[in-house]
Amino acid sequence: MVRDGSAVPAETGPQGPGVLRLRGQEFAGRRYAVMGVINRTPDSFYDRGATYALEAALASADHAVAAGVDIIDVGGVKAGYGAHVDEAEEIRRTVPFVRELRTRHPGVVISVDTWRAEVGRACAEAGADMINDTWAGADSDLARVAAEFGTGLVCSHSGGLAPRTDPHRVRYDDVVADVVSGVRALAERAVSVGVRPDGVMIDPTHDFGKNTYHSLELTRRLGELSATGWPVLVAVSNKDFVGETLRAGVAERGDGTLAALAVSAREGARVFRVHDVAAARAALDAVAAVG
Repeated sequence: MVRDGSAVPAETGPQGPGVLRLRGQEFAGRRYAVMGVINRTPDSFYDRGATYALEAALASADHAVAAGVDIIDVGGVKAGYGAHVDEAEEIRRTVPFVRELRTRHPGVVISVDTWRAEVGRACAEAGADMINDTWAGADSDLARVAAEFGTGLVCSHSGGLAPRTDPHRVRYDDVVADVVSGVRALAERAVSVGVRPDGVMIDPTHDFGKNTYHSLELTRRLGELSATGWPVLVAVSNKDFVGETLRAGVAERGDGTLAALAVSAREGARVFRVHDVAAARAALDAVAAVG
C-alpha cells in the first residue's frame, strides 16, 4: 500500500538515486532537510522527558514547524540503556502522536525512530512517511514494512551492536570503510525487497558502535558516504563525541553541534536530525547561501 504524496520510484544505479523524495517533496542540491527530534520517552538523555506527555510533544512539534522543520522524528524508546520498553508500550507512545500530528500538520514529513517492524507498521498506518532505523536492520522485516507502505527508510551502521547497547573498546581497521560497506549493503537490500530507491537514506550513526575518534573521523570523511550517491542523514546533535571533544555537558554542546552540522553539509549530507530546529535551520541556510 502506498499513500498519497509518495513519489514514483526513481531509477537507481550502482551509486544510488542521488535525490531524496518524501511526501511529495524533493531534497536535492542545496536544499537541506532539517529533522526535529520529539522524544516520547520519560528518560531521554537530552530533554529528560520534556516531551513525554502527548500535549507537550504536540506543542514541541508546533514550535518546530514554525521554526522551519522539514521532518519530525518521533521516538518511543531511549536509544541507550534504560528501563525495558516492550513493543506495545512503544506503539502506545508513538502512534497517537503520529496520528494527531498528521492531522495537525498535513504537509510535514513524519518519521518514526524504531528498529521494530510492528512499530513501524503501526506508525505507517497512522500516517508516518519514513522509518528511521538506527539499529542497522536488527529486525529484517522493517525494510519490508517500508516497502509495503511506500515510506522512506534510513539504513544505519551500529558496528554489530544489538539495540540499546553501548560500544565498549570497539575497533575498526578503517571505520569509514566499514560504515560505507555496511550502509551500502543495507540500502541495496532495502531496494531489493521493494523500498523505493528515492526514499532510502544512509546514516553513519555517530556514536552508535563508535567512540569519539570514530565519530570525528566519520565527520571529516563524510564525503565518502556522500559519494555513494545515497542521500546521507547525520544525527550529531548534542552527542557524546561533541561533548567529549569540547569537554562540554549536554546543555553546553550547541555550538559544537552547529559546527558539526556545517561540516557535514559541506561534505554532502542531506538530512540533519537535531534538537534545536531554529539554530540548525539558520546554520544550514547559511551553508547553502555560501554555496
